[in-house]
Amino acid sequence: MGKLIDGKQIAKDLRAAVARQTEKLATQGITPGLAVILVGDDPASEIYVRNKERAAGKVGVNAQTIKYPTDASEAEVLAKIAELNADDSVDAILVQSPVPSQIDEHKVQEAIDPRKDVDGFHPENIGRLYANREGYYPVANTPRGIMTMLQHEGVDVAGKHVVVIGRSILVGRPMAALLQGANATVSLLHRYTPASLTELLVSEADIVIVATGVPGLIKGSELKAGAVVIDVGINRLEDGSLVGDVDFESAEPVASLITPVPGGVGPMTIATLLQTTVELAAQHHGVALEDPWQTI
Repeated sequence: MGKLIDGKQIAKDLRAAVARQTEKLATQGITPGLAVILVGDDPASEIYVRNKERAAGKVGVNAQTIKYPTDASEAEVLAKIAELNADDSVDAILVQSPVPSQIDEHKVQEAIDPRKDVDGFHPENIGRLYANREGYYPVANTPRGIMTMLQHEGVDVAGKHVVVIGRSILVGRPMAALLQGANATVSLLHRYTPASLTELLVSEADIVIVATGVPGLIKGSELKAGAVVIDVGINRLEDGSLVGDVDFESAEPVASLITPVPGGVGPMTIATLLQTTVELAAQHHGVALEDPWQTI
């Protein structure tokens, strides 16, 4: 039976490290500032943003949420981003997805100052990630959180075969780039990957990371014995229960390590967002953080 990776506890430890750092920044008159733009009334987004705001307050990050109605114009949102870019009290900016159809999400992402791009979605930061550039730049929080989890559990990805299923810019693509930068051999699969090839690659993978939004897509019978399984998916079934993209019941006995849903990857995303906010604040104000300050 696989060992559960306790994302709640790892996230708790990371938030504690963030809180210690914000206390040190406060002695220099610096309070990390996070601005979240929420357009529309998507219930899931509203809950997620509230959770971000609550978590930020607990670790000493000043979070503000700027809400717009569903019919807000793209020009309004871009004007607010320009204002936040120029605001010295704001170190990190994100626009909550999804946005209404009249707003070009790519244009919004490109409008955010790359130095305040807490989600790591600006093309400049994505380019740095894919080029494996040295130096600091923000990286998508869910993939970065997964790397933290793997390191915490003593999983060295160098030389391992990692299968990433799902190629979104939120998870799959930056996940693959981070893994390649850490010397893993990565297969990035998606809906157009032939089923026979998916079956072969998954059966040979040392680590499988699934982020598709398809409940129970990967079964235990498809996995290599002892594989590490990271389930990014969170899907609500008709009975109200939450499940991942991996069939946990069949996969747990096969895996050496596996994330539960809920309580696995999810808590790490917000904790990593706060981690990135603190780092952007330090960069913005020219303060050197301890290296590595976020070791947990």
